[in-house]
This record gives sequence, C-alpha cells and structure tokens, in this order.
Amino acid sequence: MKNISVIFLLVFTGLSGFAQQKWTLQECIQRALDENIQIRQAELDRDAAGLDKLDAVGNFLPSLNGSASVSENTGLSFNPVTNNAQTTTFLSATGRLNVGYTLFDGLRNFRQVQRAKFTALAAQYNLEKLEDDIALIVANGYLQVILNKENLKVLQSQNEVTRRQIDQTKELVDGGVSPRGDLLEVQAQNATELQNIAAAENAVQISLISLAQTLLIRDYRNFDIAEGDFNIYGEEILALSPEQITQSAKEERYEIKIAENNLDIAEKDVQIAKGAQYPTISAFFGYDTRYTDATSFSQSIDQDNPFTEEQIGFVQGTGQPVIGQSPNFISSIVRPDPFIDQLYQNDGIGYGLSLNIPILNGFQTRNSIQRSKIAAERAAINLEQAQLDLESNVYQAYLDAQGALKTFQAAEAAVESQELAYSYAKDRYDVGLINAFDFSQAKQRYDNTQIDLNRAKYDYIFKLKVLELYFGVPVDQLKF
Repeated sequence: MKNISVIFLLVFTGLSGFAQQKWTLQECIQRALDENIQIRQAELDRDAAGLDKLDAVGNFLPSLNGSASVSENTGLSFNPVTNNAQTTTFLSATGRLNVGYTLFDGLRNFRQVQRAKFTALAAQYNLEKLEDDIALIVANGYLQVILNKENLKVLQSQNEVTRRQIDQTKELVDGGVSPRGDLLEVQAQNATELQNIAAAENAVQISLISLAQTLLIRDYRNFDIAEGDFNIYGEEILALSPEQITQSAKEERYEIKIAENNLDIAEKDVQIAKGAQYPTISAFFGYDTRYTDATSFSQSIDQDNPFTEEQIGFVQGTGQPVIGQSPNFISSIVRPDPFIDQLYQNDGIGYGLSLNIPILNGFQTRNSIQRSKIAAERAAINLEQAQLDLESNVYQAYLDAQGALKTFQAAEAAVESQELAYSYAKDRYDVGLINAFDFSQAKQRYDNTQIDLNRAKYDYIFKLKVLELYFGVPVDQLKF
C-alpha cells in the first residue's frame, strides 16, 4: 500500500498552498510523521531488528580472539620458557590467538537468519501501519477543522441576511406598516445567531488546538490551516462488493502482513528449538607464543679438567681407598634471546574438532520445543483473528460509507427544499403575509440544513477514503 500521506495529498489537492503559518494537509501529515513519539519508537524498533539480522548473519563467521599478558615475577617462580623453577626477578609476556568455527548446530544458525528477516519485516510493517494510522487521525482532525470553519461561514452569511432584515423591518415599523413585535422578533433572532456564531468560533478553535496537539505544536494561538473546498471523488468503489474489498484488504493491509510474519517467526522458533536436539560440531585452531627476560644457567664439562676424583669408600679388610671419577661441570649464565627470536622459538599451534552431544538437560530442550509449538499455535490463532477483525472492519467501513452517502444525499435534498421554503417565506414576509416569527423559523431551518449538509459531506469524504484505503487503490488510480 502506498504511503497514505501521499494519497491524502492527491485526494485533497484542492487545498490552498502554504502561506505564512497556514498548514496544508500534506504538511500536517508530514509533521505528525516526523514528530510523533510512537513513530519514533517504532523506527527504533525497526533499527534494532536490523541489528538482530546482522547478528544472525554474523553467527556464520568464525570467531577470532586474541589475548596478551605481561607480568613481572619476583621470588621463586617458573620460567615460562624453560619451565624451571628459579628464584629471581624477571619479566614475561605471552600472546595467544584462537579461531573457532561451528560446523553444524542443527541448522539453528541458518534458521536464526530466516527468523531475523521475518522480525525485520514485521518491524517495518508495524512502522508503516502506525504511519497510516497517524495519517488517518491527522486527516480526520483536519477535516473536522474544515467542517467547523464551513459551518461558521454559513452562520456568518445568514447573520448578514438577518442584519439586513433588521434594517428593513425597522423601516417598516417606523412607517407604521409592521408591528413593533416583528422588529423585536428579528432582533431576538439576531441575538440567537450571534450566540451560535460564538459557539461555532469556539468549535473552530477547539478543533485547531486538538489538531495542533496531535502535531505536537505548542503555539496554539498562531496555528491555522489552509482552507479549501473539498470535492467528492472515488464513489465508484461502492459499486464493488464487500467481499471484493475484503479480499483486497487481506492482501494489502499491514494488520494481516504483521500477523503472517508473526506466524512465520513462531514457526522458525519451533525449528530452532528442535535444532537443540542435534549434536554440535565445532572446529578450533590456536596459536600462542611467549617471551621472558629471565637469565638461565648452563652447565658444561670443563675441557681443561673434565673429571674430578674423590674417595667414595675403602676396601674392607685391607683399608685400601676406592677412588671415583665424575664429570667436572662448570656453570655459566645464559642471557635471554632477543624478543623477536623468542617469539619464533617459543611459539606453538593447536587445532582439532569438538563434538557436543546433548543427552539429558532436565527436559529443557523438550519443554522449549513445546513452548515454541504453543507460541506457533497462538500466532496462527492471532492470524485468524486478524483476518476476522479485518473482514468485520471492512464490512463496517462499507456500511458506514453507504450510510454516509445516503445521509449526504438526504442532506442535499433537505437543503434544496429548505432553500425553496426559505425563499418563499422571504417573499411572503416582504409583502407582509407572514410575521417575523414564522420567517425566522423558516430561516433557521434553512441554516440547520446547510450545517447538516456540511457535516454529511465531510463525513462521507472521510469514510469513502477509508474504504478506498482498505481496498488498496494506488495513488495513480485515485479519482480526484
């Protein structure tokens, strides 16, 4: 379905352009779409859903983690290179790089991506539905202001006639042609009309304030809308049957699309939960290296004096000493190798596969699957309910539009007949055949029918456009 703000711009193209602080319907709708708090929250939900989709795609990438540590040891410690215990102070550093990749997890990663796509689509549908709802609210409020202004114009126009009638009646009374009671009757009528005008002006201001509040505009005093004359177009949609409109609405309306996406999400949740029953196969690879500035000791045989002799015992009976030889080692301090050399000398790698087989986890997997199935059944019921609600709403909108049409036609007929009656009463009053009271009654009936016609007209326009939107009429096919 096209953006409803553009639709209303084309439908109500008779509005005058923006001048000073007078707002057109399009400007009001755009203001609401830009400033409405609920829409801004829905936009954040849409953005968050996009991040969830990116997270799901990221699960297909290998994990890569690096770590490094530097420490200084004092006292008895193990040299991280030689693994010998020594009492000294030395600096050591280690570095590691680990790579992991999930080869199989019951297709859960794949289905998480599918679920994330449905979630992002549902968030977008929610945003567009909210925009349509806000646009309808603004359009209805805008029409209410126009209606109140039209009613005010009717009352002001008729009051001008009444003021001219006062002058005319006063001349007749002063000339002795009409009784003074006629003048009092006309003056009373004028007072009543002034009260009605004041009430109509108040209704205009209240409707303007209500619209301004919808648009989050604080300057009520200077807020006003551009006036224009609205015509009735698109009545051919009433030639369609409610069934045809309902079928189109099921294909176009966001309520159904949202419910369908929620069902798809719930079904994916069932598949994801079932994936936990399967083994998980992962691959890993690790690389590490180390460095230390600790010195070490090296022992070697003294080439000048390779052996040492010492008495190790004596021969019993003769007392002859027994001499033993042992290698003559000399110790030397070995300085640490350069940093870069140690990184190459002390590195190592590790790699392999890991298999995780779920056997028993306290029924958590089983219960998770059952909960997902229940949620899927609930989503299916919600979809069915959404379809029923939409069908009911379409039928209601269809009947409302038909009823509004009948009311509008009856109001037109009433205005036509009351206009003739008013004209006839005026002619008779001018020649003195009826008194001022009877004439004021005829004039009041005519005024009321004009107000009723305005109300019926704008009510019919709004309900007709609602029905067209349910049907999904494209912008380029709207009659205006």
